[in-house]
Amino acid sequence: MKLTSLTALSSVDGRYAGRTSSLRPYCSEYGLIHRRVIVEIRWFEALAAHPGIPELPPLSDEASAFLEGLIVDFDETAAERVKEIESVTNHDVKAVEYYLKERFAGLPELAALAEFLHFACTSEDVNNLSYALMLRDVHEDIMEHEFARIDTALAKLAESQASQPMLSRTHGQTASPTTLGKELANSLFRLRRQAQMMADQEFLGKINGAVGNFNAHIIAYPEIDWPALAQEFVESLGLDWNPYTTQIEPHDWVAELFQSLARYHTILIDLCRDIWAYISIGYFRQKTVEGEIGSSTMPHKVNPIDFENAEGNLGVANALFNHLAAKLPISRWQRDLTDSTVLRVIGTAYGHSLVASASLLKGLSKLEVNATRLEEDLDASWEVLAEPIQTVMRLHGIENPYEQLKSLTRGKRITESDLAQFIRSLDIPEDARESLLKLTPGGYTGNATEMAGKVDDFEA
Repeated sequence: MKLTSLTALSSVDGRYAGRTSSLRPYCSEYGLIHRRVIVEIRWFEALAAHPGIPELPPLSDEASAFLEGLIVDFDETAAERVKEIESVTNHDVKAVEYYLKERFAGLPELAALAEFLHFACTSEDVNNLSYALMLRDVHEDIMEHEFARIDTALAKLAESQASQPMLSRTHGQTASPTTLGKELANSLFRLRRQAQMMADQEFLGKINGAVGNFNAHIIAYPEIDWPALAQEFVESLGLDWNPYTTQIEPHDWVAELFQSLARYHTILIDLCRDIWAYISIGYFRQKTVEGEIGSSTMPHKVNPIDFENAEGNLGVANALFNHLAAKLPISRWQRDLTDSTVLRVIGTAYGHSLVASASLLKGLSKLEVNATRLEEDLDASWEVLAEPIQTVMRLHGIENPYEQLKSLTRGKRITESDLAQFIRSLDIPEDARESLLKLTPGGYTGNATEMAGKVDDFEA
């Protein structure tokens, strides 16, 4: 059966292929091979530029341009040739080396120097840097854009609903009112913290040989300061240097990145579930889309499917990212290959993240606030004013204020007149009494409106 979006085993390459196609140049086999080519060529160039390696002289302008072309013009045909070589070698990194030697043969200057390709490297020297470039590029080029889209959508909704009173529900029960905008601002601030952690994330790399000690390097050129050269090279790629490794870069930073992303996703899951619940009780309506069907048998239904799809895909993404974060920092002795196979699911994990982001943004764009329904709940919940009343009673020295309000309100529906009668019976100053009598559930929101409007003032 031919591989198409209909026959693909993974939904991110099948049903949702349109939402995940931006990841293909980064997280696919092609993307990994391309970055291996970049690392191999840049290492070759770094060695050629070092005065301590006379056997590999500085490259001519022609050779430098040729090498740059191998990177810039790398395409699917080139990647397919690497895979053909791999079918013989059964070694993916060595196949890249052999591919480059083939290409070097096209320029006599480079053909004579081809044995300096992959010089003193173990495969992990190339792989760890290639994956670091992949993850850095994915976050800079794709994920930060997704974070910004979500941020913009939530910030707009939080601002527009900053002063819309809403009944809180702690433990699912009526509680002190807030505003809809403040609750959205809470999620926005949490998301910004995780996004900032990812923006500040180090992307570590190493190129120090078979067990991390420059063994072969020092035997070949004992006078070269290999740690300094390796650090300069790694940093020239836009990555951060890790001086202490075994054969593999230990992937702790990858775990940190994935755990931050998983926390970001978890906050989104929390948001999706809350919005789902608010839709179910009528606080939000969803704009209908012509031609859409909510149920195959119940024509009236407008399901919160976008938030359900987002939640489901966020869960799958987190299952993969959490496994990667738990597994990758563990390697038996100086190296085992369990990291190699699980790293292959990075694209799938990010794919589910993008699918979730698209669903969430679509759902947010369809929300309409039902202010009437919000106000109905507030007007039916005068018992929430027991909190400010007993606080004012404490202020004026009335004994057992909490207990009095508990007796009046706990487990009961209280009307405005019930509270007014209680307030008038209190031995408190008249101005305090008048202030309490004017209080309504919708007016008892503290500084929620202000906080919803100033979320940008706080550094995440």
